[in-house]
Amino acid sequence: MLDISMFAVIVRFILGGGAVVASTVIARAFGRGIGGIFAAFPAVYLAAVLTLGMEYRGENLLVMSQHISRGALVGMLANIVCALAASRLIIKKGWQRGLSQALVIWFILALAIYITCKNF
Repeated sequence: MLDISMFAVIVRFILGGGAVVASTVIARAFGRGIGGIFAAFPAVYLAAVLTLGMEYRGENLLVMSQHISRGALVGMLANIVCALAASRLIIKKGWQRGLSQALVIWFILALAIYITCKNF
């Protein structure tokens, strides 16, 4: 059903988790603003592109890298709006409700951008 290697899953898990830990350590050492910059580090995207090399070769690798990069661009655009929304909504509605609403905004926006771009 799912054709994905366990090694690729482990690499993604380590890079994603490592980015969270690194951003936390950086935030504590240098301040939360700088930690926030590293919290947005595209570790999942990086891991996805790196592990493509295990599954594809040649022209297929280039095509798949391009597909993932386009999808990542959609997600990153939605991330910007999500961060802006969260920074306002958390203050107005509390962190649980504000964060939940910001994530809903992310999902709807990412879906809308994807559908819009897919038709062009």
